[in-house]
Amino acid sequence: MQSSGRLVAVMLFEGVDLLDVTGPPEVFSLLRREVPDAPAYRVVLAARTLDPVTTAAGVRLLPDVTYERLAADRIDTLIVPGSVESDAAGRVHAVTPPEVVAWTRTLAGRAGRVASVCVGAHLLAAAGLLDGKRATTHWSTAQQLSADFPAVRVDADPIFIRQGDVWTGAGITACLDLSLALVAEDHGEAVALRVARQLVMYLKRTSGQSQFSVPLEPVSTTRRMEELRHHIRAHLAAPLTVPDLARAANVSERQLTRIFRTELGTTPAAYVEAARVEAARARLESTDDTLERIAAACGFNTADTLVRAFQRKLGTTPTEYRRRFHHAPPG
Repeated sequence: MQSSGRLVAVMLFEGVDLLDVTGPPEVFSLLRREVPDAPAYRVVLAARTLDPVTTAAGVRLLPDVTYERLAADRIDTLIVPGSVESDAAGRVHAVTPPEVVAWTRTLAGRAGRVASVCVGAHLLAAAGLLDGKRATTHWSTAQQLSADFPAVRVDADPIFIRQGDVWTGAGITACLDLSLALVAEDHGEAVALRVARQLVMYLKRTSGQSQFSVPLEPVSTTRRMEELRHHIRAHLAAPLTVPDLARAANVSERQLTRIFRTELGTTPAAYVEAARVEAARARLESTDDTLERIAAACGFNTADTLVRAFQRKLGTTPTEYRRRFHHAPPG
Protein backbone atom coordinates (compact mmCIF):
# COMPACT_ATOMS: atom_id res chain seq x y z
CA MET A 1 0.00 0.00 0.00
CA GLN A 2 1.07 3.57 -0.65
CA SER A 3 2.85 4.94 2.41
CA SER A 4 2.22 8.72 2.17
CA GLY A 5 -0.08 10.38 4.72
CA ARG A 6 -1.47 9.22 8.05
CA LEU A 7 -3.10 5.84 7.49
CA VAL A 8 -6.61 5.68 8.95
CA ALA A 9 -8.26 2.28 8.58
CA VAL A 10 -12.00 1.88 9.08
CA MET A 11 -13.26 -1.65 9.63
CA LEU A 12 -16.20 -2.91 7.56
CA PHE A 13 -18.44 -5.91 8.17
CA GLU A 14 -22.01 -6.90 7.31
CA GLY A 15 -24.64 -4.83 9.07
CA VAL A 16 -22.24 -2.11 10.21
CA ASP A 17 -23.80 1.28 10.96
CA LEU A 18 -23.29 3.53 7.93
CA LEU A 19 -22.60 6.84 9.72
CA ASP A 20 -20.05 5.13 11.97
CA VAL A 21 -18.09 4.35 8.81
CA THR A 22 -18.58 7.56 6.82
CA GLY A 23 -18.57 10.19 9.58
CA PRO A 24 -14.88 10.09 10.57
CA PRO A 25 -13.54 10.20 6.97
CA GLU A 26 -15.69 13.28 6.32
CA VAL A 27 -14.01 15.06 9.25
CA PHE A 28 -10.54 13.99 8.14
CA SER A 29 -11.19 15.11 4.55
CA LEU A 30 -12.03 18.65 5.66
CA LEU A 31 -8.55 19.07 7.09
CA ARG A 32 -7.10 19.38 3.58
CA ARG A 33 -9.62 22.09 2.70
CA GLU A 34 -8.77 24.10 5.80
CA VAL A 35 -5.03 23.46 5.96
CA PRO A 36 -3.82 22.41 2.48
CA ASP A 37 -0.22 21.96 3.56
CA ALA A 38 -1.02 19.78 6.62
CA PRO A 39 -0.06 16.09 6.49
CA ALA A 40 -3.08 14.43 4.92
CA TYR A 41 -5.08 11.53 6.28
CA ARG A 42 -5.23 8.52 3.98
CA VAL A 43 -8.45 6.67 4.78
CA VAL A 44 -9.03 3.09 3.71
CA LEU A 45 -12.01 0.81 4.27
CA ALA A 46 -11.00 -2.69 5.31
CA ALA A 47 -13.05 -5.88 5.30
CA ARG A 48 -12.57 -9.64 5.29
CA THR A 49 -12.78 -9.71 1.47
CA LEU A 50 -13.01 -7.10 -1.27
CA ASP A 51 -16.66 -7.95 -1.91
CA PRO A 52 -19.25 -5.18 -1.29
CA VAL A 53 -20.39 -4.87 2.33
CA THR A 54 -24.05 -4.08 3.06
CA THR A 55 -24.49 -1.62 5.92
CA ALA A 56 -27.42 -1.45 8.33
CA ALA A 57 -28.84 1.36 6.18
CA GLY A 58 -28.86 -0.91 3.14
CA VAL A 59 -26.11 1.07 1.42
CA ARG A 60 -23.33 -1.09 0.01
CA LEU A 61 -19.71 -0.07 0.45
CA LEU A 62 -16.64 -1.28 -1.42
CA PRO A 63 -13.61 -2.15 0.73
CA ASP A 64 -10.21 -0.84 -0.31
CA VAL A 65 -8.19 -3.57 1.35
CA THR A 66 -8.63 -6.86 3.16
CA TYR A 67 -7.99 -7.27 6.88
CA GLU A 68 -5.17 -9.68 6.06
CA ARG A 69 -3.42 -7.25 3.74
CA LEU A 70 -3.92 -4.36 6.15
CA ALA A 71 -2.31 -6.35 8.96
CA ALA A 72 0.99 -6.12 7.07
CA ASP A 73 1.02 -2.31 7.40
CA ARG A 74 1.56 0.11 10.23
CA ILE A 75 -1.80 1.79 10.94
CA ASP A 76 -1.83 5.26 12.44
CA THR A 77 -5.49 5.12 13.51
CA LEU A 78 -7.84 2.15 13.53
CA ILE A 79 -11.54 3.11 13.55
CA VAL A 80 -13.85 0.37 14.84
CA PRO A 81 -17.54 1.02 14.07
CA GLY A 82 -20.42 -0.98 15.50
CA SER A 83 -23.60 -2.80 14.66
CA VAL A 84 -26.81 -3.58 16.53
CA GLU A 85 -29.78 -5.90 16.27
CA SER A 86 -33.22 -5.66 17.86
CA ASP A 87 -35.12 -8.41 19.64
CA ALA A 88 -38.86 -9.11 19.50
CA ALA A 89 -39.52 -6.57 22.25
CA GLY A 90 -37.69 -3.82 20.36
CA ARG A 91 -34.66 -3.84 22.65
CA VAL A 92 -31.36 -3.00 20.98
CA HIS A 93 -28.28 -5.19 21.43
CA ALA A 94 -24.76 -4.62 20.14
CA VAL A 95 -23.38 -7.51 18.11
CA THR A 96 -19.84 -8.84 18.31
CA PRO A 97 -19.18 -11.33 15.50
CA PRO A 98 -16.26 -13.56 16.62
CA GLU A 99 -14.35 -13.13 13.35
CA VAL A 100 -14.63 -9.33 13.56
CA VAL A 101 -13.52 -9.43 17.20
CA ALA A 102 -10.47 -11.50 16.24
CA TRP A 103 -9.50 -9.11 13.45
CA THR A 104 -10.07 -6.12 15.74
CA ARG A 105 -7.55 -7.60 18.17
CA THR A 106 -5.06 -8.28 15.37
CA LEU A 107 -5.33 -4.90 13.67
CA ALA A 108 -5.25 -3.02 16.98
CA GLY A 109 -1.84 -4.56 17.53
CA ARG A 110 -0.66 -2.82 14.37
CA ALA A 111 -2.19 0.56 15.21
CA GLY A 112 -0.75 3.61 16.92
CA ARG A 113 -4.19 4.35 18.36
CA VAL A 114 -7.59 2.68 18.26
CA ALA A 115 -10.95 4.44 18.33
CA SER A 116 -14.36 2.82 18.57
CA VAL A 117 -17.44 4.57 17.26
CA CYS A 118 -20.79 4.13 18.99
CA VAL A 119 -21.36 0.44 19.84
CA GLY A 120 -17.99 -0.43 18.32
CA ALA A 121 -16.87 -0.27 21.97
CA HIS A 122 -18.38 -3.74 22.38
CA LEU A 123 -15.96 -5.08 19.76
CA LEU A 124 -13.02 -3.48 21.59
CA ALA A 125 -14.24 -4.95 24.87
CA ALA A 126 -14.69 -8.41 23.35
CA ALA A 127 -11.14 -8.16 21.99
CA GLY A 128 -9.86 -7.45 25.52
CA LEU A 129 -8.78 -3.91 24.65
CA LEU A 130 -10.89 -2.18 27.30
CA ASP A 131 -10.12 -4.31 30.35
CA GLY A 132 -9.48 -2.03 33.32
CA LYS A 133 -10.27 1.03 31.24
CA ARG A 134 -13.03 3.61 31.41
CA ALA A 135 -15.11 3.57 28.24
CA THR A 136 -18.31 4.92 26.70
CA THR A 137 -20.76 3.69 24.08
CA HIS A 138 -24.23 4.55 22.84
CA TRP A 139 -26.50 5.02 25.85
CA SER A 140 -28.88 2.29 24.64
CA THR A 141 -26.24 -0.43 25.02
CA ALA A 142 -24.33 0.91 28.03
CA GLN A 143 -25.97 -1.55 30.42
CA GLN A 144 -25.20 -4.42 28.05
CA LEU A 145 -21.54 -3.36 27.83
CA SER A 146 -21.29 -3.23 31.61
CA ALA A 147 -23.01 -6.59 32.08
CA ASP A 148 -21.10 -8.43 29.33
CA PHE A 149 -17.68 -7.02 30.25
CA PRO A 150 -17.39 -6.39 34.02
CA ALA A 151 -13.71 -5.48 33.65
CA VAL A 152 -14.69 -2.35 31.71
CA ARG A 153 -15.61 0.80 33.65
CA VAL A 154 -18.58 2.00 31.60
CA ASP A 155 -19.56 5.67 31.66
CA ALA A 156 -22.50 6.35 29.34
CA ASP A 157 -22.51 10.14 29.62
CA PRO A 158 -19.33 11.47 27.90
CA ILE A 159 -19.27 12.13 24.17
CA PHE A 160 -15.92 10.33 24.04
CA ILE A 161 -13.31 8.99 26.43
CA ARG A 162 -9.58 8.62 25.92
CA GLN A 163 -7.57 6.06 27.84
CA GLY A 164 -4.00 6.17 26.58
CA ASP A 165 -4.04 5.15 22.92
CA VAL A 166 -7.58 3.75 23.11
CA TRP A 167 -10.54 6.04 22.46
CA THR A 168 -14.22 5.21 22.73
CA GLY A 169 -17.00 7.37 21.30
CA ALA A 170 -20.66 7.66 22.18
CA GLY A 171 -23.65 7.25 19.92
CA ILE A 172 -24.19 8.04 16.26
CA THR A 173 -23.16 11.66 15.53
CA ALA A 174 -20.64 11.57 18.38
CA CYS A 175 -18.31 10.00 15.80
CA LEU A 176 -17.81 13.57 14.54
CA ASP A 177 -16.85 14.82 18.00
CA LEU A 178 -14.42 11.94 18.43
CA SER A 179 -12.87 12.56 15.02
CA LEU A 180 -12.43 16.25 15.79
CA ALA A 181 -10.63 15.28 18.99
CA LEU A 182 -8.28 13.07 16.96
CA VAL A 183 -7.62 15.98 14.58
CA ALA A 184 -6.94 18.22 17.59
CA GLU A 185 -4.41 15.72 18.92
CA ASP A 186 -2.63 15.55 15.56
CA HIS A 187 -2.79 19.20 14.48
CA GLY A 188 -3.82 21.28 17.49
CA GLU A 189 -7.13 22.71 18.64
CA ALA A 190 -6.95 25.78 16.40
CA VAL A 191 -6.97 23.57 13.30
CA ALA A 192 -9.67 21.31 14.73
CA LEU A 193 -11.81 24.38 15.43
CA ARG A 194 -11.60 25.38 11.78
CA VAL A 195 -12.75 21.92 10.76
CA ALA A 196 -15.56 22.07 13.32
CA ARG A 197 -16.78 25.34 11.81
CA GLN A 198 -17.00 23.68 8.40
CA LEU A 199 -19.16 20.98 10.01
CA VAL A 200 -21.28 23.64 11.80
CA MET A 201 -20.33 22.01 15.09
CA TYR A 202 -18.94 22.98 18.47
CA LEU A 203 -15.38 21.75 18.91
CA LYS A 204 -16.35 20.60 22.41
CA ARG A 205 -19.92 20.15 23.59
CA THR A 206 -20.79 21.45 27.03
CA SER A 207 -22.15 18.10 28.25
CA GLY A 208 -22.63 14.49 27.31
CA GLN A 209 -25.13 12.28 25.57
CA SER A 210 -27.69 12.91 28.29
CA GLN A 211 -28.19 16.52 27.19
CA PHE A 212 -30.29 15.17 24.34
CA SER A 213 -32.38 12.61 26.27
CA VAL A 214 -32.45 12.29 30.02
CA PRO A 215 -34.33 8.99 30.60
CA LEU A 216 -31.56 6.70 29.31
CA GLU A 217 -33.00 3.48 30.72
CA PRO A 218 -34.11 0.74 28.31
CA VAL A 219 -37.78 0.15 27.62
CA SER A 220 -39.23 -1.67 30.63
CA THR A 221 -40.70 -5.13 30.26
CA THR A 222 -43.81 -5.01 32.46
CA ARG A 223 -47.10 -3.30 31.85
CA ARG A 224 -47.14 -2.05 35.45
CA MET A 225 -43.89 -0.15 34.99
CA GLU A 226 -44.98 1.29 31.66
CA GLU A 227 -48.21 2.54 33.23
CA LEU A 228 -46.25 4.03 36.13
CA ARG A 229 -43.89 5.84 33.78
CA HIS A 230 -46.87 7.28 31.90
CA HIS A 231 -48.35 8.37 35.23
CA ILE A 232 -45.13 10.17 36.15
CA ARG A 233 -44.95 12.01 32.82
CA ALA A 234 -48.60 13.07 33.13
CA HIS A 235 -48.25 14.35 36.72
CA LEU A 236 -44.83 16.01 36.87
CA ALA A 237 -46.18 19.00 38.81
CA ALA A 238 -47.52 16.70 41.55
CA PRO A 239 -45.31 15.69 44.54
CA LEU A 240 -44.62 12.17 43.14
CA THR A 241 -43.14 10.89 46.39
CA VAL A 242 -42.54 7.19 46.95
CA PRO A 243 -45.89 6.87 48.83
CA ASP A 244 -47.66 8.70 45.96
CA LEU A 245 -46.14 6.39 43.35
CA ALA A 246 -46.80 3.27 45.42
CA ARG A 247 -50.49 4.19 45.64
CA ALA A 248 -50.64 4.85 41.89
CA ALA A 249 -49.09 1.43 41.18
CA ASN A 250 -51.10 -0.32 43.89
CA VAL A 251 -47.98 -1.80 45.50
CA SER A 252 -46.14 -1.32 48.76
CA GLU A 253 -43.43 1.31 49.03
CA ARG A 254 -40.82 -1.38 49.46
CA GLN A 255 -42.06 -3.25 46.38
CA LEU A 256 -42.09 -0.02 44.37
CA THR A 257 -38.43 0.62 45.17
CA ARG A 258 -37.56 -2.95 44.23
CA ILE A 259 -39.41 -2.65 40.90
CA PHE A 260 -37.50 0.51 39.94
CA ARG A 261 -34.18 -1.04 40.92
CA THR A 262 -34.85 -4.29 39.04
CA GLU A 263 -36.36 -2.90 35.85
CA LEU A 264 -34.70 0.49 35.46
CA GLY A 265 -31.60 0.22 37.63
CA THR A 266 -32.44 3.42 39.50
CA THR A 267 -34.50 4.77 42.38
CA PRO A 268 -37.98 6.31 42.11
CA ALA A 269 -36.65 9.72 43.15
CA ALA A 270 -33.83 9.66 40.58
CA TYR A 271 -36.22 8.63 37.81
CA VAL A 272 -38.72 11.35 38.69
CA GLU A 273 -35.97 13.98 38.68
CA ALA A 274 -34.73 12.74 35.29
CA ALA A 275 -38.24 12.88 33.85
CA ARG A 276 -38.69 16.42 35.17
CA VAL A 277 -35.37 17.54 33.67
CA GLU A 278 -36.37 16.01 30.34
CA ALA A 279 -39.68 17.90 30.38
CA ALA A 280 -37.89 21.14 31.31
CA ARG A 281 -35.37 20.57 28.52
CA ALA A 282 -38.20 20.31 25.97
CA ARG A 283 -39.80 23.53 27.24
CA LEU A 284 -36.48 25.37 27.13
CA GLU A 285 -36.10 24.36 23.49
CA SER A 286 -39.61 25.17 22.34
CA THR A 287 -41.03 27.97 24.52
CA ASP A 288 -40.08 31.37 25.88
CA ASP A 289 -41.42 30.57 29.35
CA THR A 290 -39.46 31.91 32.30
CA LEU A 291 -37.41 29.53 34.41
CA GLU A 292 -39.88 30.03 37.26
CA ARG A 293 -42.78 29.00 35.05
CA ILE A 294 -40.95 25.97 33.69
CA ALA A 295 -39.88 24.93 37.19
CA ALA A 296 -43.47 25.04 38.44
CA ALA A 297 -44.87 23.15 35.44
CA CYS A 298 -42.24 20.41 35.74
CA GLY A 299 -42.49 19.92 39.49
CA PHE A 300 -39.32 21.69 40.64
CA ASN A 301 -41.24 24.39 42.55
CA THR A 302 -38.39 26.92 42.34
CA ALA A 303 -36.00 28.01 39.60
CA ASP A 304 -33.03 27.30 41.89
CA THR A 305 -34.13 23.67 42.25
CA LEU A 306 -34.41 23.41 38.46
CA VAL A 307 -30.91 24.86 38.00
CA ARG A 308 -29.37 22.41 40.48
CA ALA A 309 -31.11 19.42 38.87
CA PHE A 310 -29.99 20.54 35.39
CA GLN A 311 -26.39 20.83 36.52
CA ARG A 312 -26.52 17.38 38.15
CA LYS A 313 -28.04 15.65 35.14
CA LEU A 314 -26.65 17.57 32.19
CA GLY A 315 -23.58 19.42 33.42
CA THR A 316 -24.89 22.76 32.21
CA THR A 317 -27.43 25.41 33.23
CA PRO A 318 -30.97 25.89 31.86
CA THR A 319 -29.98 29.33 30.55
CA GLU A 320 -26.97 27.97 28.65
CA TYR A 321 -28.99 25.06 27.30
CA ARG A 322 -31.70 27.40 26.03
CA ARG A 323 -29.11 29.65 24.40
CA ARG A 324 -27.75 26.73 22.39
CA PHE A 325 -30.89 24.76 21.56
CA HIS A 326 -33.87 27.13 21.63
CA HIS A 327 -35.95 26.91 18.45
CA ALA A 328 -39.31 28.49 19.27
CA PRO A 329 -40.89 30.18 16.22
CA PRO A 330 -40.89 34.01 16.24
CA GLY A 331 -43.90 35.48 18.02
